[in-house]
Amino acid sequence: MALAHVLGVPRIGANRELKFSQEAFWRGEIDAAALKAVGSGIRQANWQRQHAAGLDFVTVGDFAFYDQMLNHVALLGCAPARFGFGETLELAQYFQLARGNAACHAMEMTKWFDTNYHYLVPELKPDSRFSLGAQWLFDEVAEAQTAGFNVKPVLIGPLSFLWLAKEKAAGFDRLDLLDRLLPVYAQILARLKTQGVEWVQIDEPILSLDLPSGWRAAFERAYHHLNAAGVKLLLASYFGPLRENLLTALKLPVAGVHVDCVRGGDELAQVIDWLPATKVLSAGVIDGRNIWKSDLNAVFERLEGLHLRLADRLWLAPSCSLLHVPASLAGEAGLDAELKSWLAFADEKIAALATLKTGFNEGRPAVAAALSDNARALASRHASQRVHDEAVAARLAALTSLHDARNKPFTARQALQRERFRLPLFPTTTIGSFPQTAAIRSARARFKKGEIGAAGYAAAMQREIRHAVEKQEALGLDVLVHGEAERNDMVEYFGEQLTGFAFSQNGWVQSYGSRCVKPPIVYGDVSRPQPMTVDWARYAQSLTGKPMKGMLTGPVTMLQWSFVRDDQPRAATALQIALAIRDEAVDLEAAGIGIIQIDEPAYREGLPLRRADWPPYLEWASRAFRISASGVNDATQIHTHMCYSEFNDILPAIAAMDADVITIETSRSDMELLRGFGDFDYPNEIGPGVYDIHSPRIPDAEEMVRLLEKAAQVIAPEKLWVNPDCGLKTRGWAETEAALSQMVAAARSLRQACQRAVAR
Repeated sequence: MALAHVLGVPRIGANRELKFSQEAFWRGEIDAAALKAVGSGIRQANWQRQHAAGLDFVTVGDFAFYDQMLNHVALLGCAPARFGFGETLELAQYFQLARGNAACHAMEMTKWFDTNYHYLVPELKPDSRFSLGAQWLFDEVAEAQTAGFNVKPVLIGPLSFLWLAKEKAAGFDRLDLLDRLLPVYAQILARLKTQGVEWVQIDEPILSLDLPSGWRAAFERAYHHLNAAGVKLLLASYFGPLRENLLTALKLPVAGVHVDCVRGGDELAQVIDWLPATKVLSAGVIDGRNIWKSDLNAVFERLEGLHLRLADRLWLAPSCSLLHVPASLAGEAGLDAELKSWLAFADEKIAALATLKTGFNEGRPAVAAALSDNARALASRHASQRVHDEAVAARLAALTSLHDARNKPFTARQALQRERFRLPLFPTTTIGSFPQTAAIRSARARFKKGEIGAAGYAAAMQREIRHAVEKQEALGLDVLVHGEAERNDMVEYFGEQLTGFAFSQNGWVQSYGSRCVKPPIVYGDVSRPQPMTVDWARYAQSLTGKPMKGMLTGPVTMLQWSFVRDDQPRAATALQIALAIRDEAVDLEAAGIGIIQIDEPAYREGLPLRRADWPPYLEWASRAFRISASGVNDATQIHTHMCYSEFNDILPAIAAMDADVITIETSRSDMELLRGFGDFDYPNEIGPGVYDIHSPRIPDAEEMVRLLEKAAQVIAPEKLWVNPDCGLKTRGWAETEAALSQMVAAARSLRQACQRAVAR
């Protein structure tokens, strides 16, 4: 009998209940008990759905009030000592680790492998200690057991936890902390065993990475230690093939192994050959990262022989946690029937698992109707006329090297741009968005409901743009933005105006904490029917004599933050989007906009996990950006923005993008991320973020000056811009003005210091 399970499910609630209750808690409108009750309700609903679908376990421990890595920081009693919290955290303290407080900046945040999910980075030092901390996991196990469910807890494995952490002191290797960490993991497993748990899923996604030999060797030592706890361990790897780590994973003393059969499907035959005769194989055959229906008939063809061989040692699963897809198609009345028939969100993927389980255990005739519906949907998508556009294909085929380079090299462009804009040393700007106020959201909602017309909506947005421009003028910023009042999301806004994109009504996915995004669905060829931002930018520029940035989202980010079609190479889709953005940039320039920012915060996120796979990606990704940016004249300044990623290992590719100015997130790392740009001798101009916009904390000018002085040690002052880490849409106006006034003061202080130095 084949079994079925999931590695994790969406945790924000069917209607984003977690988001709204988190934010109410932060505002002091509800207490911790009320927030915990919301969390319990979400967990109970998730478990019930898994149970009702016929899955053999409910997964416990995949829920988090902010982030699963932060949960493990709490569980392992290793909160950064700088907060002074001790080993056991209260919920309010847990959130302070993620959001900062008056005394401490928040923990660093970065992308979870190559996804758009962000995790909090554990901070480790040579004297770091671990101990059993927060009891939340054990409480949730008891909660699920009391409700009558068969429980499978999930933990992030000790080696992945250490790998994903960061050394916050020089002169040690965080792998040296493994021997201190393992006893606490063993203690956790022993505690779970006393609760009657039979299986524990232990995630080691770093097995899909290039690992140094010392880290690979540490797996055997670690899992011999953990195996002694007496519970059955399901070692889970995902997001890619195992390659040279395959034998390491299969030989570990664990009771089962989960492999990603979507991204690492070519390895299945090797896995079967080397799988020990007593071990369970959890086959991740349903794509946990995208929203297209899986070919269930193909899964049967692929696994029927394996099922006969393994019987109940074959477990069926998604490739990874379903955290990365929306909860359910049930409420998607706005999607047309044809497109909707091609899709599967988390609930539909769980239903597909149930179909597979029944088919393997009772025979395909038992699920003949479901398989027929599945095949019909796949055939509909393959044959649909709405997917392909001959004009787009012809334009792509006509691309040459002339389309992906500016006319002059950067130094020549820089001279033209400095003459045109005459900006001061340390010019100040923001990343693009300003607070999305209640008035903005209300106007947008009323417009969507038809309560106000297009003219009324445009007037409301113009009032907000005027307000943002007036505030920036009063603050003394040098390069202004229009504030993006009209934009719901930096990807969705553009996708709604491009062909080949579709949008769900409730397809929310957690990005971090309470931040949820609703990724567009790229189902067909992409083109731009008409200008998307020109009228807003032209209006904003008419309000000021200072330079106004046009704000666009880059092709790689549009790709990465969407659910992308899987019937053609991602590179082809990226180039289609690049041509659409290129057309918009050219029109902005013609409208008098002299500075255009093409944001690429997801550029590194798209990087393949294995270094050997990097060159093709970096080639087409940097080319896509250059195509989007190279239709304008040399006196037009192109900016880009990247955030929450490590860049040092891809700096040549970032330089190859040839943006005139790049702005990056650096404040949480105390400018540490900038050092690589200095070592590399990055040729163009840089704006290192001087304060963290994801925290309500407002640093003073002296703190920002200190950060900029650190930046000036590695980047020539004449190349430095001054800006926040990211856009300001999630902040309120009061804190935005307070922080920006400090930022402008910091820039002016540095200018005066430079003038005094020259005078001496």
